[in-house]
Amino acid sequence: MKFLDERRPAHDLTYDDVFMVPRHSAVASRYDVDLATLDGTGATLPIVVANMTAIAGRRMAETVARRGGLVVIPQDIPIPVVADVVAWVKARHQVFDTPIELSPSQTVGEALALMPKRAHRAAVVLHDGRPVGVVTAAACAERDRFGQVRDVMVPASVTVGADTAPRAVFDALDTARAELAVAVDADGVLVGVMTRTGALRATLYTPAVDASGGLRIAAAVGVNGEVGLKAKALLAAGVDALVVDTAHGHQDRMVEALGTIRGLDPQVPVVAGNVVSAEGTRALIEAGADVVKVGVGPGAMCTTRMMTGVGRPQFSAVLECAQAARALGRHVWADGGVRHPRDVALALAAGASSVMVGSWFAGTHESPGDLVQDADGRSYKVSFGMASARAVAHRTSTESAYERARKGLYEEGISSSRMYLDPARPGVEDLIDQICSGVRSACTYAGARSVAELHERAVVGVQSAAGFHEGRPLSSSW
Repeated sequence: MKFLDERRPAHDLTYDDVFMVPRHSAVASRYDVDLATLDGTGATLPIVVANMTAIAGRRMAETVARRGGLVVIPQDIPIPVVADVVAWVKARHQVFDTPIELSPSQTVGEALALMPKRAHRAAVVLHDGRPVGVVTAAACAERDRFGQVRDVMVPASVTVGADTAPRAVFDALDTARAELAVAVDADGVLVGVMTRTGALRATLYTPAVDASGGLRIAAAVGVNGEVGLKAKALLAAGVDALVVDTAHGHQDRMVEALGTIRGLDPQVPVVAGNVVSAEGTRALIEAGADVVKVGVGPGAMCTTRMMTGVGRPQFSAVLECAQAARALGRHVWADGGVRHPRDVALALAAGASSVMVGSWFAGTHESPGDLVQDADGRSYKVSFGMASARAVAHRTSTESAYERARKGLYEEGISSSRMYLDPARPGVEDLIDQICSGVRSACTYAGARSVAELHERAVVGVQSAAGFHEGRPLSSSW
């Protein structure tokens, strides 16, 4: 990457401060762009879901990995639970989505409570493991909540085999004018479901899978306590990347934790952070990190900069840290501060191998929280920062009341924020579509066929606030 006027700006820059200049391109289509990462994680998209309790759960992990990204399970989840989540995600089908399963005798109310966890808003009714019908949210809307689903279900209009190609599933759904196909194995046992949009996505994305064909998933560990035992347990559970995570990564405890983990001889990438300087990046890599997580304070839930004055504008932080990592043959993840697809493209242009997304994905069907409606009928989920009072209370639940109360005095981060679902893009896959569309187009403008080429060819200029404003679309005439 180079700057338009060939001089590095005298001040640090955020994503809003910069833009990319179009270059001569031989890339004819955005579909010719390969977005696979080269950082050893096996992701086929440069998207990582942040290890935040309100965002990164098993449903999110399954869905994102099926499209090629990676989810990091938070460090404050008990190890046995993480092991169960890892096993569950790795057992999911690479192509067909995992449906909500109901028995004929379950109530309409139960069905309605479960269906918001799926973007397709449907459930499959099973008898002895075999599908006997499909229930949709629309069919339940005006029915007695205590009625049974056998009274509202309808037969699946499209049933396909487990090895049916996505294009064939789409054609079958199109012919039947149906929205949901049910996939079964040779014995008629349920395998999964697929929507028309899901069939299209299955032809556009490549799942992130391990050598055994299981969907990939990562997990985080902190720098305090029995780091070695926790890391060993996570590695034994089969995680595909280990993220050593703390707000201030350039410190002795991080270096010690990395040394302990390297002593376990992990056969997966070790990610560590967070830092915002070349000095911090080199320190973590020399201590054993394969990937360094970059970002202090840019996240939507983070109050670090307002509380402490510490941090750094994210574009400049990523640019400097990526350069330092590349000199040592390593990589960085840009963590936080992305609010538009352009920000992801700019982070990759600055040298990140992947971009970590948090709050942007909180307001989706797949995040762990319950779907709630406000007084105006708008759907939202509650999100919170990992240094907030809510997160601290959860993370210190095994400590004494005194220690918990003392740590609670000094929390940072927003403890409760409403993340509204976008009616046009209510699922995480919808947002992935939006991000990848923007990033792929950015690559065609730069004449790049890969993430690595985007960084090599990107020409970036600095703009005023008026320049950024000029690029924003108008919802109505002026």
